[in-house]
Amino acid sequence: MFPDFVKRGFGWLQETVSGQAQYALLTVLAAGPLPKHVAFVMDGNRRYARRQHQAVSQGHSDGFAALRRVLEICMHLNIHCVSAYAFAIENFKRSPEEVDALMTLAEEKLVEIAQHGELLDEYGVRLNVLGKTELLPSRVQAAIRKAEEMTRHNDRAILNLCMPYASRDEMTSAIQSTVREAIRSESNHVEITEKDLDAHMMTSMVGSPPVDILVRTSGVKRLSDYLVWQCCEDTQIQFSECYWPDFGLWDFLPILLDYQRKVWAAS
Repeated sequence: MFPDFVKRGFGWLQETVSGQAQYALLTVLAAGPLPKHVAFVMDGNRRYARRQHQAVSQGHSDGFAALRRVLEICMHLNIHCVSAYAFAIENFKRSPEEVDALMTLAEEKLVEIAQHGELLDEYGVRLNVLGKTELLPSRVQAAIRKAEEMTRHNDRAILNLCMPYASRDEMTSAIQSTVREAIRSESNHVEITEKDLDAHMMTSMVGSPPVDILVRTSGVKRLSDYLVWQCCEDTQIQFSECYWPDFGLWDFLPILLDYQRKVWAAS
């Protein structure tokens, strides 16, 4: 039987192409060049919920389900690192009801990972929560520590949940840490380089490679202060029109094919 996550992702294509042919398509895709690190701006949860005449909290819940689906696709393709923008520092400015619902959802999903982490264990995925976590409620911080510890032994792949996160905050913290380290060295000649700053970025400290593809859903075309340092000159930025809860393999496939085309063209 073909995996359920593939069936959901192909949409109408599965109606005309057999499961075996779909599996063959993924196998062919995996034989070509694939990114080591894909980052997602999971945008459109609220608009998705309004379109479905649902509560905003349901849109965020469906968004977490989409993250699990996309993570499984990435692991099936041996993509080493996935980063997801789960909550921006700026999001604390949203209504107290929505923020509280998001915090409760985050706690529930982190507890679920700690108790039933079959997907992460199956693919050897280590979970990292990156951001200014001291801003989160203590109950969420406790759930983060437990989930991170539960996956600490995994070393085949990485999942970075960025929450609460902002690139400007990350870069400011990296500069502060680099300067403090230079002062402690008591050297007469201190030269801070790009390499020094990069080593203090949150993604670098957990072993993440540079971002190869940055995907933003919902048709909005901006970075929203996400992984700005990590999106170097080789990063391919892709915008998808669909809302994040709807994002699946059929939406991801052309992005990966475009990545392969550009890699082959550059070689």
